[in-house]
Amino acid sequence: MPEQRDIRLLVAGKHAAVEKNTCRVKRVAVMSEENNTQDGNGKVSRVIRIGTRKSQLARIQTDSVADTLKELYPDIHLEIVGMTTTGDKILDTALSKIGEKSLFTKELENALERNEVDLVVHSLKDLPTSLPPGFTIGAVLKRENPHDAVVLHPKHAGKSLDTLPESSAIGTSSLRRAAQLKKRFPHLVFKDIRGNLNTRLKKLDEKEDFAAIILAAAGLRRMGWENRISQILEPEDCMYAVGQGALAVEVRARDVDILEMVSVLHDSDTVLRCIAERAFLRRLEGGCSVPVAVHTEVKDSQLYLTGAVYSLDGSDSLKETMQTSVAAAAAAAAAADDKSSEEVDECVQRVGVTATKLSGEAQDRAERLGVDLANLLLSKGAKEILTVARQLNDAR
Repeated sequence: MPEQRDIRLLVAGKHAAVEKNTCRVKRVAVMSEENNTQDGNGKVSRVIRIGTRKSQLARIQTDSVADTLKELYPDIHLEIVGMTTTGDKILDTALSKIGEKSLFTKELENALERNEVDLVVHSLKDLPTSLPPGFTIGAVLKRENPHDAVVLHPKHAGKSLDTLPESSAIGTSSLRRAAQLKKRFPHLVFKDIRGNLNTRLKKLDEKEDFAAIILAAAGLRRMGWENRISQILEPEDCMYAVGQGALAVEVRARDVDILEMVSVLHDSDTVLRCIAERAFLRRLEGGCSVPVAVHTEVKDSQLYLTGAVYSLDGSDSLKETMQTSVAAAAAAAAAADDKSSEEVDECVQRVGVTATKLSGEAQDRAERLGVDLANLLLSKGAKEILTVARQLNDAR
């Protein structure tokens, strides 16, 4: 277990020079009384407020992060602040039609900006590849299974997408899933379904509208509903969304104390995979309104990235795989543990991620991998495919 660190507030109005994605900050050991509590023994404990969406899954994810932080820093006092986001309010429109890049994050980031919370827990796939100025992803936790899962209506128990009857309706709110699965399973019909996990499962079970729905396996596992998973979709059937299965902790970029605190939550392989994925998506200028999919793997010190773009019906697509060496990552991470973190002179963001304890060279290679793969697909016509997909989606 890492050595426990004191968590201290930065003085208000401290100076930070921010240029491009690099921030230079100075740490100041000043405690703020309004954010501290005192127990019966007179011991002062820093209050850390964690922002989260109010859904059951969001709370489970946030509680898991809070529990880990409490184990690492027993002297801090944690408060969880639940909020409702735009994406939670609009339940009758497909996400791809709303056109908002921060559907599930804006209200949380507003609270972070107003100092109402100190950090926010997100599903990484909900975070845009370009964060608002002043924010950074201070931790990317070890990834849960990133693949998609099939949840069948009870009357179809024992079947799979292959064996469902002709014209069976499959519920999904994702253009990415629909585009891949339409081509792979042409006998099925794909329809939009919205709502949190509880709502979508209720719609599936209590009505006859859908033969199955497609959900992220990670969410089902975190909810303890693995028994509902009828089929895990392998990359050959359906590659996953950028960042899917990973949790991210967003903080104010100038709050070096908080950034230092959450940095111990980083999982090196997940960080590198997600940097590559986010760089790929950002270079393509993609989002939830176009079908973009990825698959990543770290094996034998090599980072492999497969990326693809699709037309809305999946009939037109481009898919390529590239790799790069990330051998320096593990050695640098080990060396970082031996260094003092008292002064953080440079905190460099890569597609919104700050990971000072991970090899900068490895992160640069991961980011370059994503950009290079996107450039390869763009050279083969990816922009045209995505432009048409976006236009057709807007016209629906």
